[in-house]
Amino acid sequence: MAEFMTGLKRTDMCGELRIGDAGREVTLFGWVQRQRDLGQLIFIDLRDRTGVVQLAFSDETDRSVFEKAASCRSEYVLGVRGEVAQRSAKSDKIPTGDIEILVRELRILSKAQTPPFEIVDNCKTGEETRLKYRYLDLRRAPLQQNLIMRSKIAKVTRDYFYENGFIEIETPMMIKSTPEGARDYLVPSRIHNGKFYALPQSPQIYKQLLMLSGFDRYIQLARCFRDEDLRADRQPEFTQIDMELSFADAEEIMEINEGLFRRIFSEVLGQELETPFVRMTYKDAMERYGSDKPDVRFGMELQDISELVRDSDFGVFSSAVKDGGSVRCIVAKNAAKVYTRKEIDKLTEYVRGIGAKGLAFVRWVDDEPACSFKKFMKEGELESILSAIGAEKGDVALIVADKNSVTLPVLGALRLVVAKRLDIIPDGFKFVWIVDFPFFEKDEETGEWVAMHHPFTMPREDCLEYLDTDKGKVIAKAYDLTLNGTELSSGSIRITDYELQQKMFRALNMSDEEIEAKFGFLVEAYKYGAPPHGGMGIGLDRVTMLLCGCDSLRDVTAFPKVQNASELMSECPSAVDDESLEVLGLRIAEKE
Repeated sequence: MAEFMTGLKRTDMCGELRIGDAGREVTLFGWVQRQRDLGQLIFIDLRDRTGVVQLAFSDETDRSVFEKAASCRSEYVLGVRGEVAQRSAKSDKIPTGDIEILVRELRILSKAQTPPFEIVDNCKTGEETRLKYRYLDLRRAPLQQNLIMRSKIAKVTRDYFYENGFIEIETPMMIKSTPEGARDYLVPSRIHNGKFYALPQSPQIYKQLLMLSGFDRYIQLARCFRDEDLRADRQPEFTQIDMELSFADAEEIMEINEGLFRRIFSEVLGQELETPFVRMTYKDAMERYGSDKPDVRFGMELQDISELVRDSDFGVFSSAVKDGGSVRCIVAKNAAKVYTRKEIDKLTEYVRGIGAKGLAFVRWVDDEPACSFKKFMKEGELESILSAIGAEKGDVALIVADKNSVTLPVLGALRLVVAKRLDIIPDGFKFVWIVDFPFFEKDEETGEWVAMHHPFTMPREDCLEYLDTDKGKVIAKAYDLTLNGTELSSGSIRITDYELQQKMFRALNMSDEEIEAKFGFLVEAYKYGAPPHGGMGIGLDRVTMLLCGCDSLRDVTAFPKVQNASELMSECPSAVDDESLEVLGLRIAEKE
């Protein structure tokens, strides 16, 4: 039977004791990491969120306490009182390796069955099983340290914004459904039968309304929800460091956020960041890196060889240029031994899977480079290409020819795949601001112009003349912050002029009825004096993931969803009974 903890009050955490504490009486609580029974000696490693300390029991220990220690098993919950003593056999594997606790009192507060996997740092059990028993998985030190890191980042963030005059305001969790780029999670209303709330994809409209209300500096660690396909850096529910400022331009907003990251890195990682961060236009980022969130820690930039092959006999190249596209490549230095023909065939299948028609290559191993299109080259033509792109013996050049909307992102993705395979991406953190985004982008399926960010983004004044004549030339006052190839934040200066906002809605082919239905209350608010304002939202989860050196948001989220948006531990989402549906006026349709 489990004992009570009456009379025991924790004095210290297991992982914080050191040799300077020798001679002190302490009271500790925690879980049994392991028990070693050596006959006359018993050792128990006691674990809490700060670490592990060794408990020692010997022939000098009270017999009843010794017998309790002998009965302990992994994951039992214990309360102990004893004296901190210097260990005779020290360990350099744990911070408490110089000391142990000579236990005088031991209480078994809770017994445990054998867990479905061992609670160790380098657990080899599959993720599916660990997620099913997430409460056990969270006992492991790496996950605990990740969540502690997240908590520290959140605290530093709040402290920083409070000190800079920001006001924390909560916005509603049940809102009107408005288009934000992904599908909304909908909540049926019992009282308003047949109508639905939406969970917020972001507090975008509400924080703009707060600016209109006179709260000139707003901050919120906001929970956001998006019903979209999942991947390693995406969860259906996430936390956004959300901010908005009145009477501020893009420069001030970027400067404030650079200050935030200086503070986070200094207080959480003990590293000093250099500011201002590098700035790069959207056009340069796409043409140099094939991505609007470039990883600039390594080179291998995209190169345009369109002019060199414009009149080539190789129709794949020449026709791409003739049709208004381009021929571009990356050069993987010293990669010829790694990228055999078989490996290049795998890359070809990869790029076909993400939209390219194929992959041309030059693999230079011997004196004569192997080239997939050599038979179409005139004398000296291949040599000119290799010279222009800086390819040498031992290198591999990978080439894609198509319209730019294919060539750039495909090579951008291929660049990352190759760099990871060659292990040429250095450690460290490289922030980049991406600026001068196009306001509009053309939907490939419908051919219609849509807002790249959102319809409240302010266009640059010098581009207003193109709204009716050439939407592709309209540049937005938008800015994204990226880190090591991951988008951390997206922001912009907002439209506050009622007439301009109406004009932007019309440029997006929105009817008056549609504008009123989706944004009527915001448009109405603009009639009553709107201050110039802008802001951004930073993904707290992604920041934590990168600072912890993790590959997945699941590693920094306490109870994450898997790829099909379900939670394996609680088995949600789940069915509800017919009575609950009837109250909401809902019925589940049978699938055909």
